[in-house]
Amino acid sequence: MKKTPAAGIAWRYLVSKKSHSAVGAISVVSICGMAVATAAIICVLSVFNGFKGIIADRLDTLSPDIIAVPLKGKVFEDADSIAKRIENIDGVEIASPTLTDNALALCKSREMPVTLKGVDLNNFRKITALDSLIIDRSAQVASIPDSESSDAIFSIGAAAGISAVPEDEVLLFTPIREGRVNLSNPAASFLTDSVTVTEVFRSDQSQFDENLVIVNIDLARDLLQYDSEASAIEILASRGSEITKLTSEISRAIGPRFAVKDRLRQQEMNFRMISIEKWVTFLLLFFILVIASFNIISSLSMLVIEKENSISTLRTMGFSRRGIGSIFFWESIFVTIIGGISGIAIGIILTLMQEHWGLIKLQGDPGTLTVASYPVHLDPADILITMMPIVIIGFATALITATYARARSRSSESV
Repeated sequence: MKKTPAAGIAWRYLVSKKSHSAVGAISVVSICGMAVATAAIICVLSVFNGFKGIIADRLDTLSPDIIAVPLKGKVFEDADSIAKRIENIDGVEIASPTLTDNALALCKSREMPVTLKGVDLNNFRKITALDSLIIDRSAQVASIPDSESSDAIFSIGAAAGISAVPEDEVLLFTPIREGRVNLSNPAASFLTDSVTVTEVFRSDQSQFDENLVIVNIDLARDLLQYDSEASAIEILASRGSEITKLTSEISRAIGPRFAVKDRLRQQEMNFRMISIEKWVTFLLLFFILVIASFNIISSLSMLVIEKENSISTLRTMGFSRRGIGSIFFWESIFVTIIGGISGIAIGIILTLMQEHWGLIKLQGDPGTLTVASYPVHLDPADILITMMPIVIIGFATALITATYARARSRSSESV
């Protein structure tokens, strides 16, 4: 008599009506548990991809294509000559020194600590997307040259902190770098200059919006008591340049004293935190998948008990204990595959629906939110990664179920 393949018998066991309805119900619950957990992994990983994409999309606002910063200390000397050396490299369009330090802003009897950034305003507008971020400006700003030393561009946080609006005059204070503080006359320990607010910007990035004040680099050097020093050199690459290769060339040209970073490396900490959170969440959901596999083992164990008569019949027909184990091995594989594939399909569908229609909205004032709904992005690599634990769990549960089936087959023979 020709033997029926173990996989075929396992499939008939799976789809046939069970003599005990509870066994069938538990099997359905096991498949649903695996599907829900798998769909949750796809959806959650896609949300992290979405937030990572938002950060990447906003890198081109106030971050340059490439930046060179000193490895030691806050500033470096001969910044202008180093910038000219960088500009001579093929693929570099603009290299502009910038100087950044802390200051105190005072306006209308309100004061707050700010981050003062000195730049060449003409170059800075070309290197960054500053003009696209302006939300308020002076009516006379178009007639004021960019090189005007008293111009100041405030972030929305800095402007709100001191209630400054365009055309207001703001006093900037910086402590003297050398000498002792005169306790009898503390004001003598600070350098002061006034600036006029010409524009206010909002980038929707806290590192820029919180307290940044942009002024001409000559004014910043005067306030901070520097001559040719700078904190960084911000670089605009020529259109079509290969950024990775250009970064390496700049690094070789200016030597090991500098760290040269492209846009992604400038936001390395943000990307790293998102990646850590993403994979920690993946591990937590993986444990939920493991728990769901316990339901598969229990439901298939009950199925083995229910099919004891059939097992005895198969043994009489010549099936070995290994063959009996193979039947339930395939039974477990089928349950895991159905649950896993269903979950992946559900996760993909939900993710694509959210990506295109934004079904789940973010809570808060729509006028202050960067995005109105949860950002998602489906990455094919995440689908492959999600399939790995499904394969591992399916194989593990199949081995356990097959071992139990062989044991029951042996005990039924002894009876």
